[in-house]
Amino acid sequence: MRYVVTGAAGFIGSHLSEALLEAGHEVVGLDSFTDYYDVRLKEDNARGLDVRRLDLAEAELDFAGFDGVFHLAAQAGVRSFGDVFPLYVRRNVLASQRVFEAAARDGAKVVFASSSSVYGEAERYPTPEDTPNAPLSPYGITKMTCEHLARAYERSFGLNVTVLRYFNAFGPRQRPDMAFSKIIASMLEGVTFALFGDGTQSRGFTYIADVVNATVAAMERGRGTYNVGGGTEASMLETIQLLEQISGRKLEIEERPPVPGDQRRTKADTTRIRKELGWVPGTSLEDGLEAQWQWSVGRVAAR
Repeated sequence: MRYVVTGAAGFIGSHLSEALLEAGHEVVGLDSFTDYYDVRLKEDNARGLDVRRLDLAEAELDFAGFDGVFHLAAQAGVRSFGDVFPLYVRRNVLASQRVFEAAARDGAKVVFASSSSVYGEAERYPTPEDTPNAPLSPYGITKMTCEHLARAYERSFGLNVTVLRYFNAFGPRQRPDMAFSKIIASMLEGVTFALFGDGTQSRGFTYIADVVNATVAAMERGRGTYNVGGGTEASMLETIQLLEQISGRKLEIEERPPVPGDQRRTKADTTRIRKELGWVPGTSLEDGLEAQWQWSVGRVAAR
């Protein structure tokens, strides 16, 4: 198959691109290499991949001859209030609208990477896909908007689209602004970690290889919307304790006020994706954290 991966130089996009190539597919990556975090990390992720630098919000998009588009590019992060909001509108809503329009025109299936942030403080846990959306952050609102855009293009222009709601992906190459990356960096550098909130907030963490497997399955045979969530829910304090055991190091913590728009809890009901796509998460939280720790240690040693 011939696939496009947007956001191919990012955390999930680079892993997905490598997996598709290993399976024998042709992959063209698209990425604007924004400076949301160190561009050199993205360039490292993209090494060995065919990644073309362009801005989805303004570049001419041509998906003719491609079987599918994995649309992972986005401005991430719940700290999306205030002056940065226009970036979220441009890089999430406008960029996605243009991807959906081009894919519908050119007959390419789209797998759209949404987020558990669309649920906000959900009505129940584990949270199924039919739970009403009530996002707490502008980021979550833009992801919800993109989902509605995808369905509008499906209804009006026949776009073949599957939506995935990712729950807290982690593993090697995780973005440096995400919690596990920050915890590990603090341990390696011997500095204090800023813990936002009291540490009892919990997440259903999903290892990167499981995220990739679900994403590929969605392209091959998915229809509708699916949660992609790990089998283990843990609090921040529990994950810190696990990383201390794995690393043999003690983390110094400075507690700070919660981040506006951050959810207290996420936990996916994955009944639908298990039943329809046969997907189940295969990596435990402990094994995944071990892999991320060892990768991070290797990066430091290679400097």
